[in-house]
Amino acid sequence: MTKIKVIIPAYNEADSIAHVINDIPDTVDEVIVVSNTSTDDTEANAKKAGATVLKETNKGYGYACLTGMQHIANQNEKPDIIVFLDGDYSDYPEELTKIVAPIINDNIDFVIGARVKQLREKGSMTVPQIFGNWLATTLMTLLFRANFTDLGPFRAIKYEKLLSLNMEDKTYGWTVEMQLKALKQKLTYTEVPVNYRNRIGVSKVSGTVKGAIFAGIKILGWIFKYSFKK
Repeated sequence: MTKIKVIIPAYNEADSIAHVINDIPDTVDEVIVVSNTSTDDTEANAKKAGATVLKETNKGYGYACLTGMQHIANQNEKPDIIVFLDGDYSDYPEELTKIVAPIINDNIDFVIGARVKQLREKGSMTVPQIFGNWLATTLMTLLFRANFTDLGPFRAIKYEKLLSLNMEDKTYGWTVEMQLKALKQKLTYTEVPVNYRNRIGVSKVSGTVKGAIFAGIKILGWIFKYSFKK
């Protein structure tokens, strides 16, 4: 049977985290919530919902993801697939089954949950988010002949392939770094359209001008860095 683990970076998601965990299919072996300097009841609520809860004291999405990966690396039995999912309940965790299906059924290495317009709830993505996704994926198409349409955080990847990427970004560039490295290493990949709704609470990235600017800088920085690599 395919062994699947889910990593959820979470910063002050007390109101949403239990909803996310409870909607994850039972086929998942472990749900790992990485509390990224949370000051509310995120950790307590995640534990109560049955997740493994870790703490990461360095603030940053990538820091949290790397902490989750280290936890898995320390385990004796390794998973086949890692799924990354946000803790704000904007994605539909029950759609995990269709995210991992191309890996299980078609031996694809990497799958992005694409937040296509027709499946997005009104207002669920901000104008800077929509533009940033369009710009980043357009540049990846022009520079690397990629077929990505989104930088969606709901994604699945074979565990061994994830390790081969040697992920390093600590903050906003995590998602685009993974996609760029997947292209460079010629991983097989696909996108699966997913539903997307308004998150519970306020976004720590797209909900602030500072967050949107820094995320944009990080994303473009990774793209141009890789455009000059042979």
